[in-house]
Amino acid sequence: MNEIADTPLATPTMRLDGLTAVVTGAGRGLGRAAALALAGAGAKVVLVSRTLAELERLAGEIEAAGGRAEALRCDVTDFAQVRDTIGALERIDILINNAGMNIPQPFLEVGEENLDAVLSLNVKAAFVVAQAAARRMVAAGDGGSIINISSQMGHVGAPNRSVYCTTKHALEGMTKAIAVELAPHNIRVNAIGPTFIVTPLTQPFFEDRAFREDTLSRLPLGRLGRLDDIMGAVVFLSSPAAALITGASLVIDGGWTAW
Repeated sequence: MNEIADTPLATPTMRLDGLTAVVTGAGRGLGRAAALALAGAGAKVVLVSRTLAELERLAGEIEAAGGRAEALRCDVTDFAQVRDTIGALERIDILINNAGMNIPQPFLEVGEENLDAVLSLNVKAAFVVAQAAARRMVAAGDGGSIINISSQMGHVGAPNRSVYCTTKHALEGMTKAIAVELAPHNIRVNAIGPTFIVTPLTQPFFEDRAFREDTLSRLPLGRLGRLDDIMGAVVFLSSPAAALITGASLVIDGGWTAW
């Protein structure tokens, strides 16, 4: 069989109709944007975080626009909760493993409490959530897509971000390792590495003129990221259009890591 001659070509779809997507840290920022993008592409979105009121507002917004959403309260650092909530869902086709944190500090000043907090959420919880979702995907036998929200800091280093960089480099390695293991189940695992995205959480950093100017000087495209900059990548990597992409990291960094 001549695969080139015999296979008709058609533009791959990025629609997600009939699929169920789980988004952690969905109540605000990158998680909220990812949830809106997935719902807009037709997926039913399960919104996960510790703050139910935020999730319910977002679910209402999605449903008002004609989408489908469910709010699910879960502290992803409580692994019994992860097992009993995310791990008990009837179906998961897509996971956006987004919950994370950063506590910027000079390396010499990092204490054990902050070190443990960032490692626990950014690495251990991400691992456990991915494992819970993957188990549901394997049980269903229909494949799936796991997207770990990493950072450009998973590819470079930066002052005052030794712990954060440690966790995001770890997440990049985890992405590659589980991509290889889950490939026989047709479960794709990729990472997205955004640059600085303006959100209510990061906005105060950019009120410091020196920090803002230094950040912009490192971005060849000359601007900070917006939430909608990550939405297309989330849909693409979740969709059949990315069917042969696994173990990859898509940096959305304005050229930061290209220097």
